Parts: sequence; structure tokens; C-alpha cells
Amino acid sequence: MGKWIHGSVWAAILGLGLYVLVKGLALVGGDGRLEHAAAKACAPAVTYSGKSGRQSWLDVLLKETIPLFAYWESKEAYLQEDRDELIVLEDSAETETETYLPAETEGAADVIPETETQKQEETEKKEETDKKQKKDRKKEARTKAAEVNLDALQDFTYLLENYYTVDASTTADPAQINADALLSPEMQIEKNAGKPQILIYHTHSQEAFADSVSGDVSATIVGMGDYLTELLTEKYGYCVIHNTSVFDMIDGKLDRNAAYNLAEAEISQILEENPSVEVVIDLHRDGLDGEKMVTDINGKPTAKIMFFNGLSRTARNGAIDYLPNPYIAENLAFSFQLQLKAEEYYPGFTRNIYLQSLRYNLHLRPRALLVEAGSQLNTVEEEKNAMEPLADILDMVLSGK
Repeated sequence: MGKWIHGSVWAAILGLGLYVLVKGLALVGGDGRLEHAAAKACAPAVTYSGKSGRQSWLDVLLKETIPLFAYWESKEAYLQEDRDELIVLEDSAETETETYLPAETEGAADVIPETETQKQEETEKKEETDKKQKKDRKKEARTKAAEVNLDALQDFTYLLENYYTVDASTTADPAQINADALLSPEMQIEKNAGKPQILIYHTHSQEAFADSVSGDVSATIVGMGDYLTELLTEKYGYCVIHNTSVFDMIDGKLDRNAAYNLAEAEISQILEENPSVEVVIDLHRDGLDGEKMVTDINGKPTAKIMFFNGLSRTARNGAIDYLPNPYIAENLAFSFQLQLKAEEYYPGFTRNIYLQSLRYNLHLRPRALLVEAGSQLNTVEEEKNAMEPLADILDMVLSGK
């Protein structure tokens, strides 16, 4: 009996050994990838790393002898699904990162506009600079259309006949009307847009034109003053005060008897408050019977203008003591130098300078000017066109060009 039991044990051991040997040889003869099988023998959800490797056949045999091996074998499909899920999650994470980064980039593009804005500002600044330089070159590129015979100006008769119209109420004095006296005074001022330099006003604010519309101030001489102010300010860089007060309406009715007196009081106050003003312009339009004064300037119909000087002197009684003007010589020089610039650059634009007997508030500044721009026969367009060459010749004289 004992021998039978002893033989049975050895038989079992031999059979088990043969089984293990055969199983081991079968496993080793496979693809050699034992990692997954090893993972199944432990807690694969914890220990799986996804790295490939090789295990000895003995490890595999030991694993095969573990009772739970069959359980892990049955979970192989599950483990593969779990691995696939991990791979999908990893891919998803990469996809989300790739999607997120562009979003960050888009957000950054919204922040980067600071750089784009700077570039845009620099571009706009450059364009503005180029525009200004072009404008400056255009102003400097003025070319004379005619030459003035300076020698001929030395002759009083020639000067008087070609440049002046003398009203019967006064006389022309050769001591005043001579080339040296008219060209010697320095009319240049230092351009400064930061303080008032030029004052424009209208003693006769109700003056209108052939196609003016009642109630439309822009279609009156005041509207022309607005445009002249705009040109001198924006194109030429002066600081201009435009006074639009009404001096020729009394109790709602047109009355010009006291217009110059009323204007003097107000304009004097403005000048007292703005001592930096060096140029005072009283802008009018003339009143003519049946004669329309128009010319062509740069291809545009343009009203002719006329400079007007008061001499505070009558032909019968001489100097008018109650209308003193210490600046008559400077007034005459200012209008004459403007006249010459107009003749050189805009031939036909000006009529002869008109000399009258009274003062017309030209005593308020050395560079005081009374301008008659066209007449009631000119259109608003012709009048507005006249402001452009007027502004240009003012700038030429005031800037010393």
C-alpha cells in the first residue's frame, strides 16, 4: 500500500513536471511578448506602463501555476479596452492641447494689436508728415507768373497810374506814395499758432452776393471771413480770431452811419485783451453798378479784390486832425506789398489800391488792412475762390517769402 501511494505521488509530480515543461515551451515559442501576461498576473490597472519588454519562460510558468491566472486570462479583453481608453484619453489630451494653444494664440492676437496699433499710428504719423511736407513743398514751389519792374516804380506818375486809384476827396502825397517808403517797412511776423496773431472782422456784416440766400450767414461776407480764417489757420499755421459781431444793424434795420464807430470800440477792446495780434483785417465786398469783377485763378472763376487805404486827409482841407492815424505809412506799405505779390503770382487778381480821405479804423495796428472782395454782382463761389489767393499772398508777405 505504501509503495502504491509513493508511486502515485511520483507519477503526479512527473505529470505536473511534464505539463509545466510543455506549457513553458509553448509560451516561449510564441512572439516573446510576456509583459501583458505578467500585468494580468498582478493589478494591471495600477502597474501597466505601456512599455515593451521580455520575461523568462520560468516567470511565465510560475504565473501559469497561480490559481487566479484563469481569471486574468478572462479579463484580457477588458484590459485591452482599458488600454485603448488610455490611448484615447492621451490622444484627446493632445488634441485639447493643440486646440487650446491656437485659442491662446488667437487671444494673444487680440492683445498683440498693441503692436499693430503702434504700427498703424506710426503709419498715420508718417502719412501726416508726408502730407505736411508735400504741402510745405507746394507752398515753397510757388512760381512767379510775372515780374515787377522795380525800376519803373521809382517814378511817382507810373506808380500812381498803375497801382492806385485816388478818390476825388483826397490827394496822393509823393512823400507817402513812393517805392522806397512802400517797400522798406518790414511786414514779416513770427508765425505762432499758439497765440492770436490775426484778427478778422466785418464793419459791414450784412454784405451779400448775387446768389446769397436770405438768412444763410455762410453766403455773406461773414461766411467768406470764416473760410479765410480756416485757410490761414489750417493751411498756413496762424492763430486767427474771427469776430462776427454786427455793427451795421440798428434796431433790426440796416444802418451803416455809425458802423465804423461801433466797430472801433469793440475791436479796440479785443486788441487790448489780445496784445499778440499784429494783423487786423476788415473784410468787405464792394458795391458796383453794372460791372462784375471776376477773373480766372487756377482754372476757377474768382472775384477780384481791392485793397483800400484811408489817408486821414481831404483834398480841400488837408489833414483831418480828429482822425489821427500814426500808422498811415505802414498801412500803405502793407497793402502795396500785398499788391505786388498778387501781381507776381496771381496777375489780374487785384484791382488798383483805392485811396480815400477818411481813416476807416486802420489806425488800430500798423498792419491794418481793409479788403473789398468782389461785389454784390459776384457769386458765393467766386467770392469763396478769392479767399484762397488772398490767404496765400497774406502768408507770403507775413512770412517774408
